[in-house]
Amino acid sequence: MYLEKLKEAQKKNNSWVCIGLDPQPDKLPIQATHLWDEPVLPFNKAIIDATADIACAFKPNLGFYLQWGAAGIIALERTVQYIPKHIPIIIDCKAGDIGHTQMAWAKGLFDQWGADAFVINPYVGRDAIEPIIKQWPDKGVYVLGRTSNPSAPDFQGDMDNPDDLSRKVITKVNDLRQPDHGAVGLVIGATWPEEMQMAREEAPHAPFLIPGIGAQGGSLETSVKYGADSVAGPLISSSRGIIYAGNGYDFADKARAAAIELRDKINALR
Repeated sequence: MYLEKLKEAQKKNNSWVCIGLDPQPDKLPIQATHLWDEPVLPFNKAIIDATADIACAFKPNLGFYLQWGAAGIIALERTVQYIPKHIPIIIDCKAGDIGHTQMAWAKGLFDQWGADAFVINPYVGRDAIEPIIKQWPDKGVYVLGRTSNPSAPDFQGDMDNPDDLSRKVITKVNDLRQPDHGAVGLVIGATWPEEMQMAREEAPHAPFLIPGIGAQGGSLETSVKYGADSVAGPLISSSRGIIYAGNGYDFADKARAAAIELRDKINALR
């Protein structure tokens, strides 16, 4: 089961750190232009090798691979295969469709690629969520609840208002939780600490994926305080702050040091 796998990885590495594997062309290290013909996979492998004993999960964002064309998709598939089997893999694709289309997303990511969870946009309703967690009870999904970006309230609304979208999503996710279904969690941005507290009160058992730490200035203290659910700790996600901690030949060592620093800050607050 997904949450048990996550719990074991968190225990083994004493970590709630989720590392985003987001290869951006203008941020890759010097090797990308001097040594590597196809830079994405060797870059990812180096990050994984340097941090596999620190991370509790890896989270590739599909958009960062689409920008490389077919080579990027091949690199993502091989990256997923390269990640150690005991570490959960979450594909951040924000897929949100209905019927056969949404099931095709799940079949590809779960059955073909071997991912453990992926991120869902819930705008179309429970049809984007419920069939997946029923058919893949050993997997997980994270539903966008309160995203970390500044304009999130434009459509997500005010979580103080039960009729606004974020609050409705969180309530529905809590209702969808069934013991014989796959894990259904929430993406809750660390940049909205008050909303995170409300989300935890509204959905006390939902696993949280928490972006917004680091470059976006989110609250680590709030993430630790309200992130854990009844089974495992949250996924406190960092990408740029870790994988681009250095851009020279020692980039992997710098990434490792940044991951250790974040893990130790989290553990000091636990």
